[in-house]
Amino acid sequence: MAIILFLLLGLFVGIFGTLVGIGGGLICVPVFIFFMSDGGIYPYFHTAAQITGTSLFVVLANAVSGTLAYIRQKRVFFRAAVPFAAATLPGAFMGSYIVNSFSAPQLDLYYGLFMLCMACIMFWNTTHKPPADIHEIPEGFQFSQWIGVVSSFGVGFISSIFGIGGGVIHVPLMIYLLGFPVHVATATSHFVLACSSAFGVVSHFLLDHIIWLPAICIATGAAIGAQIGAKISQKTKSKVILGLLSLAMFALGIRLILLGSTH
Repeated sequence: MAIILFLLLGLFVGIFGTLVGIGGGLICVPVFIFFMSDGGIYPYFHTAAQITGTSLFVVLANAVSGTLAYIRQKRVFFRAAVPFAAATLPGAFMGSYIVNSFSAPQLDLYYGLFMLCMACIMFWNTTHKPPADIHEIPEGFQFSQWIGVVSSFGVGFISSIFGIGGGVIHVPLMIYLLGFPVHVATATSHFVLACSSAFGVVSHFLLDHIIWLPAICIATGAAIGAQIGAKISQKTKSKVILGLLSLAMFALGIRLILLGSTH
């Protein structure tokens, strides 16, 4: 039964994460904290590092699968994706070591605060009209590579600490700060996610942070779901989804902060 539930969770993570370009860690980490840590229904995780390491493994499977689908659709803007991905690597390496010093209540508190910030950003996104909903980079498109590279370092750092991938930061940044079309930002973010999460997973693996049964089962479902999500994204606008997700993240963030602050 646990394996079936893991596969279904992974399927949902893959579809939803790929659809809005967030990698899926925003779903996995709260589920792991509430239902799969000590005292939960399936107590697989005993440390904060195990939660983030396992979540990042799922993010990797989702991101690789989604990226392959987006490359086939020719929506990944490699001129930005490659330098952005390279900039995330040192940040991801640093984050995987820092998270080892977190206790479970600290992870609850910090992750709750992080989710509140991301909820506000995503809600702001839903109230501001994004650039034209096109699927290709316009001819002669220019962007600030310096801003993209510097922010990507921070994305890699946060990604590895919280086990979420960095799409929830990268996608709004590319759309609203760098001027990317929505669908291109989502696809390019997935390529960056694949690279940064791969580096972070190696670090977490070497530090023995990954719990393999849920990791493999959820990752398998996520890889399948990512292919479905990439197809759905061609016909879907993410504004309503992001609005609902921001409200859910806000409520969950408040609960995590209360949970972490009472320990």
